[in-house]
Amino acid sequence: MSDPTQALRDHQPSHDFLICIDSDGCAFDTMELKHKECFIPNIIKFWGLQPVSKFARDAAEFVNLYSQWRGINRFPALPLTFDLLSDWDKVQARKAAIPPIPNLRRWLETESKLGNPALQAYCDAHPDEEDMQCALAWSKAVNATVADVVGDGLPPFPYVRECLDKSSKAADMMVCSQTPTAALTQEWSEQGIADYVFAIAGQELGKKGEHIQFASEGRYQPDRILMIGDAPGDRKAAEQNGALFFPINPGEEDVSWKRLFEEGLDRFFNGTYRGAYQEALIADFERFLPDTPPWKR
Repeated sequence: MSDPTQALRDHQPSHDFLICIDSDGCAFDTMELKHKECFIPNIIKFWGLQPVSKFARDAAEFVNLYSQWRGINRFPALPLTFDLLSDWDKVQARKAAIPPIPNLRRWLETESKLGNPALQAYCDAHPDEEDMQCALAWSKAVNATVADVVGDGLPPFPYVRECLDKSSKAADMMVCSQTPTAALTQEWSEQGIADYVFAIAGQELGKKGEHIQFASEGRYQPDRILMIGDAPGDRKAAEQNGALFFPINPGEEDVSWKRLFEEGLDRFFNGTYRGAYQEALIADFERFLPDTPPWKR
């Protein structure tokens, strides 16, 4: 079986700079739509959370959209959501059964390619593990709902195209996401911006930090690698590789992309990005994503 990451590992630079771009919620205004209309209804349906559906919705929205876990892969997001529900006094009062998912928790400790292909292979080898079979059925249903609800997709945020065009003259670019690769490829192609990037890396190719490592190791200097993202996981992926990070602030995406176009890219290319400029951006970013849910404050 061929290694799906080999194309990233074989990448040869055309420029001295590398820009890695997250997609959902960062380049495209799709996160709210996908989670609220696709992911969460299927969580409630497949995991039997109808008796506490209001709380399940609030917990899942906090994990995936409004917290330090924003942008996390769909599979580790499940135990985080279930743990919040188990610890919520109002849920406990209803004596609702929250799925324990022991096998999924163990799988998440060892598997890095957190996508349906790896999960399908595991389920084929372990047909009696009900939580894993449910996770696979849920994930497939999510993909089908996304295809139905999102349809032909949404355009990128304002200034995304301008940033891509400006960067293309000096940097190699790639998509670095935890969305399935097929969905990413469709969205970027439909909007006519896929030609700007040399690779579209989704969840099947590993975690975002691995994407950057595979595509950059030994080929770009750390101060010439920039990760653009809307979640703490994007910042972590950059830091794991010694790279720079430009945050797209949730709720202020238009402003963030405009700032990147007007000043951030110039600082990146002229070597004045790291230090006070980046630190100020990150400090502003952190106030958007708390680690404590509102019902605990």
